[in-house]
Amino acid sequence: MGPFRKKPDPISDRKRELNQQIAALEATISKLTAEVEQTKTQPHVRSTVFPHAQTNAPPPAPPTHEPIFEEVDQGRISAPPDTETTAAHYNDGGIRKFDLFAFGRRLRKLWHGPPPANPQLVHLLAAGSIRGVRPLRYEKRVARNRFILLVVIFALVLWGIIALFFRNH
Repeated sequence: MGPFRKKPDPISDRKRELNQQIAALEATISKLTAEVEQTKTQPHVRSTVFPHAQTNAPPPAPPTHEPIFEEVDQGRISAPPDTETTAAHYNDGGIRKFDLFAFGRRLRKLWHGPPPANPQLVHLLAAGSIRGVRPLRYEKRVARNRFILLVVIFALVLWGIIALFFRNH
C-alpha cells in the first residue's frame, strides 16, 4: 500500500457486503412474488374431499373491532423518584432545605449523561474487538500524552516570557 493511500475501512466493507446481500434477497423476493402471482392466475385443482362438487370454503370470520391490549411493565413507567421527600427535607416554614449530596448527584448525572442504548457495542468499541478500529483505551492514551506535551510546551513558553519580562525590569 502506498504512503498516500487511505487504509480500507472494515466497517464500510461490511456495509457494502450487507447491501449486496440485501439486494440479492430483494431479487429473490421479487422472483418468488412473480411465481405466486403466476400460480394465482392458473385454475385451482378440484378438492379430493368433494370429488365432483364445487368446493365452498366457509366464509372468513368477521374481524373483531375490539382493541388488543399488550402487557406493559408498569414498574418502569411508574418508578419511584430518585430522591425521597420526608419531613426532614423541609424547614419550619415549609421551604425545602438545600441538600448538598443530592446536588452532587444531579451534577454527576448531568456531567456523565445518559447510559448508552447499546452497552455491548460500547464494550466492543472500547475493547477494540472490531478489526481495524483502534481500542478506545489507546485513543485515550494518545490524547492524554498529547495534552501533557502541550501543557509542558505552554509552561516553557510562559516561563520564557516571564524570564524575559523580569530580566528587562
